[in-house]
Amino acid sequence: MNLKGKKVLVTGGAGFIGSSLVKRLLIEGASVKVIDNLWRGTLENLESLKSHGFEVSRDFYFTDLTDYSKCLELIRDVDVVYHLADIVAGVDYVFSHEPFVFRQNILINSNVLWACITNKISNYIYPGTACSFPKKLQMAEGITRLHEDHTYPAEPETSYGWGKLMGEYEALLAQNTYKINVGLLRFHNVYGPGVLFETKRSQVIPSLIRKAILFPQEKFTVWGSGNQYRDFVYIDDVIDALILVLKRGMNKGLIQIGSEKATTLRELSENIVKISKKSIKIKFDISKPEGDRGRIGDCGRAKEILKWHPKVDINSGLEKTYKWIKQQIENQTSL
Repeated sequence: MNLKGKKVLVTGGAGFIGSSLVKRLLIEGASVKVIDNLWRGTLENLESLKSHGFEVSRDFYFTDLTDYSKCLELIRDVDVVYHLADIVAGVDYVFSHEPFVFRQNILINSNVLWACITNKISNYIYPGTACSFPKKLQMAEGITRLHEDHTYPAEPETSYGWGKLMGEYEALLAQNTYKINVGLLRFHNVYGPGVLFETKRSQVIPSLIRKAILFPQEKFTVWGSGNQYRDFVYIDDVIDALILVLKRGMNKGLIQIGSEKATTLRELSENIVKISKKSIKIKFDISKPEGDRGRIGDCGRAKEILKWHPKVDINSGLEKTYKWIKQQIENQTSL
C-alpha cells in the first residue's frame, strides 16, 4: 500500500512509539488522526509535529478506549488503524497492578478491533510484545532465542503479556471470520529519543539513564541481579517495521521485531555509566523482582517477509537516547 493520500488512525499516537509513527506517516503523505488518553503520551509529542501538518485541535481526540461507544464514534472513515494504545509501564508497576492492567488492555484491544469491524475499516495493525512469550522459556539458562512458533502453550509471566497475547488472538479470529486485513508485529524492548523517563512508568533504559543524569540525587540501583538480559531495539527500526508491515506483511501472521542481540542489565547499566562519564557505583538490589531471565528474537520472518533489518546497534542507540534525555532534563530544570 502506498500511504500517500491514505487516511490513518493511530491509537496511542501521543506516546513514544505512537508519535514517532505519526511523524513517519505524515512524511509518507498520509493524513493522520490520533486517539489517546495521555496515559503515557503527551500533547507536546504531537505539538512537535505541527511543521509536518499535524494540528492538535483538528487531529487529536482525548478518549478512553475502554468506552465502546466512543470507539464506534471515532474509529471510522479511515483506510488503516494502527492500534498502539495500551496500559504499559515498568515491571514494578505491572506486578503491583496486575488485574487493572489486564482488564484495561482486554477492553481496549477488543473495543478498537470491533469498532474497525463494525465500521468496515479494511486494515488493522496490532503491535504485541515479547512479554507474551511463555515464562518457562524465558527462565532457562543460557541465551533463549524465541521464534513466533514458541508462543503456545501460552504462559506469559504478567497480566500485561496475557492481555497483549489475547489482542493478537482476537485479531487473528477477526481476520479469519470477517475478512479484515490484519498485520501482527511483536516488539522486543523498544527505546530511543522520545521515550518516557518519569519515575513511575518508565522502563529500564530510560530509568537507568535518568538515574545516571541525576546522580547522586537518585541512587543508581538496578532491580535484580543484573544478569537478566533483553533484546533492545531502537525506535527508528521499529517505525520502519510498522511502515513495512502495511506494505508487505498484512495477513502473513505474527512477525517479531528485535535486534537479535542479548544485552544483560549489568552490561546495559555499565554502558550507561560509561556514556555519562561519571564515577558511579552500581547497586544490584536482589530483593526486587527482576522479571524473567531473558529472551532475544529470531527475526527471520521479519527479514524474509518485510525485508526488514535492524540498523542501529545498542551502543549508538544508547548514546543518542542519553543525549536526548539529558537535554530534556536540562530544559525542565531551566524552566
